[in-house]
This record gives sequence, C-alpha cells and structure tokens, in this order.
Amino acid sequence: MRLWGTVALAALLSACSGGIVPPEAGVSRAPAPSPAPAPRDTPRSSLPETPVHLPARQPTAATPLAAMPALPVPASATTARTTGVVAGPALNTLPIGQEGAERALAAYKLSCTSLQRRTDSTGLTQGADWAESCRAASSWPTRDARGFFVRHFDTVQIGDGKAFATGYYEPEIHGCRERRSGCEVPIYGVPTDLIDVDLGLFSDDLKGKKIRGRVEGKNFVPYFDRTAIEQGRLDGRAPVIAYANDPVEIFFLQVQGSGRLRLPDGGVMRIGYAGQNGRDYTGIGKLMKDRGLLGPGQTSMQGIMAYLRQNPEEGRAIMRENKSFVFFKELTGAGPLGAMGLPVAGWTSAAVDPKFVPLGAPAFLSMDRTDATGLWVAQDTGGAIKGANRFDTFWGAGDDARAIAGGMSARGVAWLLLPKAVVMRLTAAPVTP
Repeated sequence: MRLWGTVALAALLSACSGGIVPPEAGVSRAPAPSPAPAPRDTPRSSLPETPVHLPARQPTAATPLAAMPALPVPASATTARTTGVVAGPALNTLPIGQEGAERALAAYKLSCTSLQRRTDSTGLTQGADWAESCRAASSWPTRDARGFFVRHFDTVQIGDGKAFATGYYEPEIHGCRERRSGCEVPIYGVPTDLIDVDLGLFSDDLKGKKIRGRVEGKNFVPYFDRTAIEQGRLDGRAPVIAYANDPVEIFFLQVQGSGRLRLPDGGVMRIGYAGQNGRDYTGIGKLMKDRGLLGPGQTSMQGIMAYLRQNPEEGRAIMRENKSFVFFKELTGAGPLGAMGLPVAGWTSAAVDPKFVPLGAPAFLSMDRTDATGLWVAQDTGGAIKGANRFDTFWGAGDDARAIAGGMSARGVAWLLLPKAVVMRLTAAPVTP
C-alpha cells in the first residue's frame, strides 16, 4: 500500500505517517546483543558496518505567500468539501520552477489514469473531471511543463489553507540475505498463523472493521506483540527474508515501511510492507519527549536515533512499549510504491489525507522553507497524515534524502490544483457543508 510513515518529528511523536507504510505500521526493534568477533577467515570489508549519516538538514528560510480569506471551518467538517472551498491565486502568479514542474508533470502522467478510476473521498471531483488533462499530459512537451499546469488547472484553498509538511524517505541500511556475525537482526516475512478477520461478516454494525490475531486452541487471540516476537515466538511461524546489523536502523525502516538493504557484495535488496501484527502503534518519540529524554536539538529523527544508541537498555524498554510489529517482503520492479500502487518519486510525491486531497492530484505548497515550496503530487497516504492541508513530502533514498526528511517541519499555505471546470463549479456559489 504505502511507503509509510513519516520520519519527521510530528509522526514520531504520534503515529507513523507516510509515508511508504500502512497506517498501522511503524514499529521498532529492540537492540541486538553485541556481535561476536568476525571469524579469522572472514574479511572485515565483507561485513556490514553501522553507517554514519548526515545530520538533519538545516533549512533555508522562506516567507510563505498569504492564504486567501476563508470562512470559519465547521466543527462537523470531515472532508475537503465540508471544510469549505475558496478560489486560490491564479496559477501563473505562483513561483513554480521549471525542474519542479517537470517532476510534477511526470508524476501526474503516471497517476492520472488511476485518478479517473478512483472514488474521490474529498467530495470535490468525479473521475471524468480529470480526463481532459490526463489526455493532454500524455503528449505534453516536458520543456513546457509549467504551461501544462497553467493551461489545465486552477487553484482552490481548503479551509484556512494553513499547511504543515513533514518528510519521509526510503531508508538504506546495511543487511545480509543470510545470517552472519555482525548481521543478526532478523527481518521477518508474514507469519503463517496470522489471520485477518472481517468483522463486518458477522454484524452490519461492524462493517468496515477488521482485526488480526491467531487461533489458540478454540479461541481467537491477539497476535504476539513485539516483545514476544523479539524473544523468539516467531520461530517456525514466519520466514526470515533477510538480516540487518543495526536494530535502531530497523526501527526507523519499519516506521517508513519500505527501504533498501545494502548487501556485503555491494548489491541492493529492496523490501516493503507485507503485514502487521494487529497491535496498536505507540510513537516512542512522544514517550521520550514526555519523559524529558529529548533535549534541545534532539527532537529530529537523528537525535532520537542517537539517544537510542547511547542508551541501549533504556531504548530497548522504550521501544517495547510499542507493541506493533511490521512484516516485510522483497520488492522487485519499480518502486517504492505509494498508496495508489504506483512508484513514488523523490522531491515530487507527497502523502496526504485522501478525504482532503484527491489521490493523484497536484498541489502547490508555499512554505517557510525553500525545499518544501513548490508543486507536489498526492500519491501516498499515512497513519499520521490526517486533516486538511497536511502533507508528508517524499525525498527519495540515500543520505541526502535522509538528512532532509529527518528534520522536515514546514508551515505555510497549500492550494490544490483542480481542473478549471471543477474550480468554476465549486466556487460559483457558496459551499454548504
């Protein structure tokens, strides 16, 4: 489903985002014992080492554009339509750069066919509304990408337009396909005894609700929590698809829900979300903040990771308070994949709440930092990405992406790009919640 999860502080302090992970994902692994010395005949260069990562990227400040005047948001609002829609600024007045427009056009080409088939939960559009721009995108020259958006779209503001953006990325950590000294943290596939139950089959009152668990005797019980799994309860119940050398890195990879393992031979194994144990997610960042464990400058992803490594026993106990556990599968082909089942792209894709932004639609963010300002295409969702004007920006893979996403926390204003006919229809008369 999604490259889940948010790396930025907002997600770490609550639930995981968006990013390439489903809403219930976002778990951590307790630290493994110190690895035994490498066998004498094993070259040290063939063993994975704990990577050294760049600190959170310090942003270049920017001044966001002013939001459009809007009516107060009704307390009962649950979608973009009921929150209130006002016309935004003319698209040709917004500071859309050439590179950003080209990336957004490529992403829109990829998404727009699916966008026409999806049911828009925002209440703003119908599938047919996107057909004309989708046809045009297929042959539109890249050199005039900005002209494409100006020609086919106008902007709208949802509610007061006040936007908050975090960041996520595709982690790359050291790992091995087989267990070896220094590479001993198991990465599990889906257990054979994990069962999904659709409660709606038993009662109309429970329609849409599901639970996960296992059968024990004649009873259906919750699945093993993370502590039990770390203590070996999955032995014989779940495949081990790979091993990692750093349990803290695995924690953050699970928060993201998808990532890359850099293998000893230089190859790469991509893994993605395959399932979850059904237990509730607890954000350990919030626990650490509430307990005064994170001082000034430590509230980024990098600061949290440093604390966990410096205090392994305490970190183990904190992480075990999060009972949720994510299972993985090896990924092949294009990726990572977002909630639309399509590849997401760094500096272009964003996770959103689909009740407020149509999945596949473009949006323009004017934020208080330059890297977050520009065109983004909604191609993903996330458990912590809820409400109007909430965006989780995707930055790709590698240390540069990690450095940006790890400290991404931007505020400003958001405008959705909708087909011109839709904007005319929505703004022709006051919206009645």
